[in-house]
Amino acid sequence: MRIDKFLWHVRMYKTRSIATEAVKNNRVLIGEQTVKSSKEVNVGDEIVIKKNQINYKIRIKDLPKSRLGAKLVPQYIDDLTDVKEIEKFKQINQTQKYYRQKGLGRPTKKDRREIDTFLDDDFIFDSESE
Repeated sequence: MRIDKFLWHVRMYKTRSIATEAVKNNRVLIGEQTVKSSKEVNVGDEIVIKKNQINYKIRIKDLPKSRLGAKLVPQYIDDLTDVKEIEKFKQINQTQKYYRQKGLGRPTKKDRREIDTFLDDDFIFDSESE
């Protein structure tokens, strides 16, 4: 099975074209060597995937016949990702949330409509009162 197809089947990437782009951009390694999209993978291969600023490491247990449901993925791959890499990802997420919490920043379209309605209803300026 091709590497890009395998990564799509086990839900490492949302689409096969995204998986192909990742392989082309040298973000996928098999045995510490960059590969092409057409590289065939076998049971027992260890794959390193550079995604979301961390390096995921997986080992192939079995080759799926089609795209898997999320619950079935552990039957086909072993996750060998280092605990430090996972902590690094969590820390990056926390720092991003620190800078912009939900509800802050630019208003959404709904927020903008509510603001406009509020301003139209409550602040009718009368030129005679001044």
